[in-house]
Amino acid sequence: MEYITFALGKGRLAKKTLELFEKIGITCEEMKDPDSRKLIFANEELKLKFFLSKGPDVPTYVEYGAADIGIVGKDTILEEGRRLFEVLDLGFGKCRMCVCGPEQAQERLQHHELIRVATKYPNIAKDYFYNKKHQTVEIIKLNGSIELAPIVGLSEVIVDIVETGSTLRENGLVVLEEVCPLSARMVVNQVSMKMENERITKIINDLKHVI
Repeated sequence: MEYITFALGKGRLAKKTLELFEKIGITCEEMKDPDSRKLIFANEELKLKFFLSKGPDVPTYVEYGAADIGIVGKDTILEEGRRLFEVLDLGFGKCRMCVCGPEQAQERLQHHELIRVATKYPNIAKDYFYNKKHQTVEIIKLNGSIELAPIVGLSEVIVDIVETGSTLRENGLVVLEEVCPLSARMVVNQVSMKMENERITKIINDLKHVI
């Protein structure tokens, strides 16, 4: 029997995923060791392998078959645009992708003015403004605190993930439009889905029961 390999987004996502997997009998004791320097963890009995990676890399590992299954946020799936199957909404890590800015920016959005949009997610922003709103905007990619952009006058609005909205409020910004809801998703390599259909389908169905 071949191994089925999972790529998990590091941090909270991986922790939540492993808790969920335990409910369906998928465990990996090695991963619980905080001092471990290992990069790949295995459950020999179930023929499963796990590795942790940065969120944006998960879809890449899955598309190229380095991982059969990936667990990653919907924001990353949309931004990366990789060829893979999205098979399951795991229901945790819920938040929203939103257009945010100062109240007065609302008018400029409604009148489809040419504005600057700062974001970590240029592809999601482009798709939203160009294909859904049909508004021409200038998109500026940033890596750090996006909330800073409208405050210092770099952009009129931002496109970013909103969980509670407290960071926005503290900086005098509000949610102006919702782009899409987000949560953790399971993605599968297209070839793996055919080759290991039975085992992967069983994992998906078992998870559906506990979600």
